Amino acid sequence: MTERSALAPTPLPDPADSGPAVPGPAVPDPAAARPAGPERAAQAGRPRVHYAWVVAGVSLLVLLGSAGFRSTPSLMMDALHNEFGWSLGTISSATSVNLTLYGLTAPFAAALMDRFGVRLVVVCALLTISVGSGLTMLMREPWQLVLCWGVLVGLGSGSMAGAFATTITGRWFRARQGLVTGVLTAAGAAGNLVFLPVGAWLVEQHGWRSAVVVVSLAASAVAVPVLLLMRERPADVGLLPYGATEEPPAPPVGDTRALARSLRVLRSAARTRAFWLLAGSFAICGATTAGLVGTHFIPAAHDHGMPVTTAASLLALIGVFDVVGTVFSGWLTDRLDSRVLLTVYYGLRGLSLLLLPQLLAGSLHPPILAFVVFYGLDWVATVPPTVALCRRHFGEDAPIVFGWVLAAHQIGAAVVAGLAGLARDALGNYDLTWYGAGGLCAVAVGLCLALRTGRTDRPGTTGAGGAAGAAGAAGAAGAAGAGGKAVTAEV
Repeated sequence: MTERSALAPTPLPDPADSGPAVPGPAVPDPAAARPAGPERAAQAGRPRVHYAWVVAGVSLLVLLGSAGFRSTPSLMMDALHNEFGWSLGTISSATSVNLTLYGLTAPFAAALMDRFGVRLVVVCALLTISVGSGLTMLMREPWQLVLCWGVLVGLGSGSMAGAFATTITGRWFRARQGLVTGVLTAAGAAGNLVFLPVGAWLVEQHGWRSAVVVVSLAASAVAVPVLLLMRERPADVGLLPYGATEEPPAPPVGDTRALARSLRVLRSAARTRAFWLLAGSFAICGATTAGLVGTHFIPAAHDHGMPVTTAASLLALIGVFDVVGTVFSGWLTDRLDSRVLLTVYYGLRGLSLLLLPQLLAGSLHPPILAFVVFYGLDWVATVPPTVALCRRHFGEDAPIVFGWVLAAHQIGAAVVAGLAGLARDALGNYDLTWYGAGGLCAVAVGLCLALRTGRTDRPGTTGAGGAAGAAGAAGAAGAAGAGGKAVTAEV
């Protein structure tokens, strides 16, 4: 026997051979027994954790850091006022620019992720935050604060806004979309849990410059796991999206220019009633969270004699309950009518803000802790149902549409952040701003009720994790718009 025959398997007899069959063991063809492509990888990797969860974990880390970076200016307001003599209105203007660019960047970031890839866009965004935060240490004039923290950090944070989470969940998940969206959204609150107490301690013990150094270094550090572990689509690792049973449709290739595609999607969505109702209600969401409470809660509590570290800890505690509320909201979004959820959320938020002026005091007491729990559960619980409605009405374009809806959210936040600072300088307190925010929540309730005139969400078919969420990305998912026109999802 030759060396070759000793090592190679005995071939099957050729049926066309008229000679006698040579006995030997029949060896099945391995290639014929294995499925090809993603199905083979999925079967081979079935005992392991689906890579979608690895991508979700990296995304969670990115959003944790992004939230902490955005929370830092509220910690520095009194310190900057004391060192440079700048008014709260002047300092708030940098926050307003930050929030505006954060929102306006989001829809273009979603298109850039489609064009250049999630990994490249996120790494560039993190490095932009690192540079902007680091340069803040050298500032001496208000315009430098606006440039560093308003423009650079705003652009970087906006590139990792809600459109990022929507892109990740849309590409990597078919099942559990609502839950994963809720978890990624809650990362914003969880980031505050770490950065707010630590940042407040750094500002009090070592000055505000120590806090911005930590932000700069943290942004650079987060870029490392993104480079090493982030992948663009399940097909890149030979898998189907989590919970999918068939190949997803190929991504659209018709318009590769990020700016053109973002504006085209906006023009199409702007013809619908649903877009304006969602954008209007989400603008109020931003005004009453990031714009008012996120920016001014700490100085407002300090006005009543509460130490900055205590106020920062309360804001972080809001984040604890925000995690619970947002994840639970994601779970509810998979099961209940998203419009009903939004109506309840905005109504309860308005009531809590109307009561806040009577609850603030120089020390901790049960009523303010009750506000923290109640408001925290509601903080960004609005995001999962809003994302679900975007998917319902706009299908494959939902990440970009949600980016524009998020832009409205941040514009609302920017306007109120600036106005609240001016009101504090003029009136000496924040009471009027709390009452005005409660009134805005009543308007948001009306906008959500008006969504009932559109297409009806049904439990089990509309939630972010429901079958229609996946179908919307592959088929026509329209919403009746002004003039009876409809938006059709691209396949």
